[in-house]
Amino acid sequence: MEQRYATHPSQIPGMDTADLRATYLVEEVFVPGEIRLTFTHHDRIVLGGAVPDGGTLDLPGYAEIRSDTFLERRELGIVNVGGPGSVTADGQRYDLVPGACLYLGRGIASVAFSDEPGAGAQFYLFSAPAHTTYPSVLVNPDEGNVLELGDQKTSNRRTLTQYIHANGVQSCQVVMGVTRLHEGSMWNTMPAHTHDRPTECYLYFDVADDARVVHLMGEREETRHLMVADRQAVISPSWSLHSGVGTASYAFVWAMAGENQAFDDMDPAPVTDLR
Repeated sequence: MEQRYATHPSQIPGMDTADLRATYLVEEVFVPGEIRLTFTHHDRIVLGGAVPDGGTLDLPGYAEIRSDTFLERRELGIVNVGGPGSVTADGQRYDLVPGACLYLGRGIASVAFSDEPGAGAQFYLFSAPAHTTYPSVLVNPDEGNVLELGDQKTSNRRTLTQYIHANGVQSCQVVMGVTRLHEGSMWNTMPAHTHDRPTECYLYFDVADDARVVHLMGEREETRHLMVADRQAVISPSWSLHSGVGTASYAFVWAMAGENQAFDDMDPAPVTDLR
């Protein structure tokens, strides 16, 4: 489990491109036959990927979180961004089609990821500390709360599906969903925004090999950018704005954890204020 330490906005002006990428960008999320995890001290989030590659991978406990089992004091949101696969939690099997989301609550002792040879399942994992236990729930892609947002005129027409949220799958603090941009749209949100209450992480996927997403971050008067490729993740601290534009349409998993679960808890950062 890689560790990333929390940062202060005053550090941004002194960072070059390599520093920004090493601090906020997770480049290798999905590695065949492995579980790769990154622990960020921003709200003590753990994010990463599990790629069973035709076999089974068991999710262990980790010294970095001082637990015998991963979910001893945590909860976990999982989105399958690859082919079909399954997750088995304390003997209960959940079959995840592409785009499905599974919530696993605190206290589950064993978690295993599996798929058939050639199936290509890729499980994106997002975890935060939990103070109580909520039931495990599987949500298929057509069962979430769907919001149609944006406008083709501003190149940000998109379909946002909420899975784990205050009025959907219950959790202690994780909020999670998937957004897909319509063909011809590139901005995932504009105007940008901040929310000082939670940390948000983005996993960009379905990005063409020859395309990139330009992810804006930093404070509104001191912005920076990250060039993000397919299936790479960005850690966005609570003080950082987050908005992105792609060279072609794409999708992303958004997930938050922190002070509250209010999806609309945003502080707008109008484009005219950005520097």
